[in-house]
Amino acid sequence: MHSRLQISTIDLTIILVYLAGVLLLGLWVVRRQKMTAGNYFLAGRSLNWAFVGAALFASNISTIHMVGLAAAGYSDGIVQGNFEWLAPLLLILLGLVFAPFYFKNRISTLPEFLEKRYNGLARSLLAFMALMGALFMHIGISLYAGAVVFQDYFGINMWISILLIAGITAAYTILGGLKSVVFTETAQTVILIIGGLVLAVMAVFALGDNGIHSLAQLRDAVKPDQLTLLRSYESSPKLPWYSLLLGYPVIGIWYWCADQTIVQRVLGARSLDDARRGPVFAGFIKLLTVFMMVIPGIIAYAIFRTDIKNPNDTLPVLITKLLPVGFIGLLSAALLSALMSTIAAALNSSATLVSVDIVKRIRPETSDRKQVRIGRWTAAVVMLLAIAWSPMIGKFISIFDAINQILAVLSPPIATVFLLGVFWKRGNATGAVAAIIGGFVLGVLAFVIDFPMFGNVKVISEGLHIPYMLQSFLLFVISSLIFVGVSLVTDPPPRGKIASTTLDSPLAFLKGRITGIGDPRILSLILITILIGLYIVFQ
Repeated sequence: MHSRLQISTIDLTIILVYLAGVLLLGLWVVRRQKMTAGNYFLAGRSLNWAFVGAALFASNISTIHMVGLAAAGYSDGIVQGNFEWLAPLLLILLGLVFAPFYFKNRISTLPEFLEKRYNGLARSLLAFMALMGALFMHIGISLYAGAVVFQDYFGINMWISILLIAGITAAYTILGGLKSVVFTETAQTVILIIGGLVLAVMAVFALGDNGIHSLAQLRDAVKPDQLTLLRSYESSPKLPWYSLLLGYPVIGIWYWCADQTIVQRVLGARSLDDARRGPVFAGFIKLLTVFMMVIPGIIAYAIFRTDIKNPNDTLPVLITKLLPVGFIGLLSAALLSALMSTIAAALNSSATLVSVDIVKRIRPETSDRKQVRIGRWTAAVVMLLAIAWSPMIGKFISIFDAINQILAVLSPPIATVFLLGVFWKRGNATGAVAAIIGGFVLGVLAFVIDFPMFGNVKVISEGLHIPYMLQSFLLFVISSLIFVGVSLVTDPPPRGKIASTTLDSPLAFLKGRITGIGDPRILSLILITILIGLYIVFQ
C-alpha cells in the first residue's frame, strides 16, 4: 500500500489556486495573439532562450519522473541520476549542432527536416512514429501514471483525476497552441524547481537531525554503491557504466534532438541565438533534478527506511515527514505541473504533425485558418484516444522500465538518420529509409525476444547478459551499417539538396567568432566542466 498524504484545507486551496492559475494563464495568452498557423504551431517564432529552455525542461519532467526518480534513488541509488546528468550533453548537441539546421531551414516539424535531407517517405515514417509516441507514451502513460499517483496518495478517484487533468490541459492547449503551452510550461518550471528544492533542503536538514553531517557519513548510512554514479555489471546489472555511456546517447539523440514533442520549442525560437542558447539553458536546469528527486530518495533510505515498505512510497513519505502545511500543497502543485506540461507538449506536437505533415502535404492549398481548426480537432481526438488507452497501461508490470526499454529498442534508427545525416554528406534517401525500416524491425524483434512472455527470464538482458541500454547501442551500430552500406551502393544525394542540411566539416559547429560569456559554446564548456566535477564528487 502507498502512504496516503493528509491534505489540509490550506494545501487543498493552494492546489486549486494553482489549477485555476494555469488555466487562466493559458487562456490569457490566447487573447493576446491572432491565431494564425504560425502562431498556433510555433508561437509565431517569438520565443526567447529562457522560454525555450524552461519549456524543454517542463515538457521532459512528468509525474512518473518525479515519483520514479525518488523511488529509484531509494532502491538503486544515484546510478539512476545518469539519465539526468547525461541529458545536458545531448541538449548541447541539440543547441550547437541540430538547432541551427532546424532554424535556418525554417521547418515546422522534425519530419519536415527529414524530407529536406532525404525524401518524403522518410518524413512519413518519422511522422507516424512521432504521432504514435505522443499518443501512447507521452500522453497515455502520463495520464495513467498521474492518476495512479493522485488516487494512491490523495485518495482521488482515478477517472476523476484523468478527466480533470485532461480537461484543464486540453482547454488551454487546444485553444492557445504552442504559445499557451510554453507560457504555462515556464510557470510550471518555476513551481517544479521551487517545490523540488524545498524538499531537497528539508531532506538535508533532516540528515543533520539524525546525526549525519557529511557526505562520508551519508555513504556509511546507505547501501554500498548507493552514492556511486558509474557502477560495474556485478553491482548494477541493469545499468552498468559501459551500457550507459554507449546506450544513452542513442536514446538521447532521438528524445532530445529528434522528438517533435520536445524539440518543437526550439522550432518556435525568435532567433538563431535563442534556438542555440535555449537547449544549453535547459541543460543547466537538468543538473538540478538529481538533487531535487534522486538524492532525497537516497536520504529517505538513510533515515526513513523503516517507514517505507515499497520504493514507490518514497516521495509521499518524504513529503509527509518533512514538509509543513502549505508546502505539501506546493509539492502537489509541482506534481501537477510535471504531469500537465508533458501532456500539453505532446498534444501540441500531435496537432502540428497531423496539420503540417499530413494535411498540408496532401492539400498544400489548405488555409491558415483551416490548419488551426484541424490542429485543434486533432488535439481533441488524440486526448480522447489517450484517455481511453490510459487505463490499459495498468496491465504492464513496470511502467518506468517499460518506457526506457521501448525507447532503447526504437531510438537507434532515428538516431542514425539524424546524426549521420548531418555529419555525413554521402548518406542518401535510400540508405535512410532502409535504416529506419530495418532498424525498426530489428528493434521490435529484440523487444519481443527479451519480453518474458513465457517464463520469467529475459533472453537477451538476463540470458545473454546484454543490458537494454547496450542493446540500444548495438542496434544503433547495425542501423548505421545499413545506412552506410545502402548509401554507398546507391547514387549519392544531389549536392544542392543537402547543402542546407549537412555540416561542411565535423567541427564546423564550433567555428565562428565568440561573442562573450553568453555564447552557447562558452556556456556549453561551463556546463561540461560542472558535469565533470559532479562525476568526480559522486564517483
